[in-house]
Amino acid sequence: MTTVFDIIRRPILTEKSTQLREKSRKVVLEVDTRATKPQIKVATEKLFNVKVESVTTSVVRGKMKRVGKSFGRQSNFKKAVLTIAAGTDLDVFGVQMGAPAAEGENG
Repeated sequence: MTTVFDIIRRPILTEKSTQLREKSRKVVLEVDTRATKPQIKVATEKLFNVKVESVTTSVVRGKMKRVGKSFGRQSNFKKAVLTIAAGTDLDVFGVQMGAPAAEGENG
């Protein structure tokens, strides 16, 4: 039996995911490669107490890396982009979704 912690691994924090979060009410998470869209939706709703409207997934292929003479390959992982309902908020990072930055916070 899988738990919500087996399905959802970690949030993905990149410039693109931060912009999606601020402008489109979307959150990007790394999930288990065997997880389905309904499983991801249910796990997110249980874990964070939010209403998820839609789930989009993609498998990110691992890159080839080189250290000295030897070559290696990073593991593949599944990325899920979740659209959160307008009335709810996923405050995992301590920042309100869609809220503009207050004046005076920059620098």
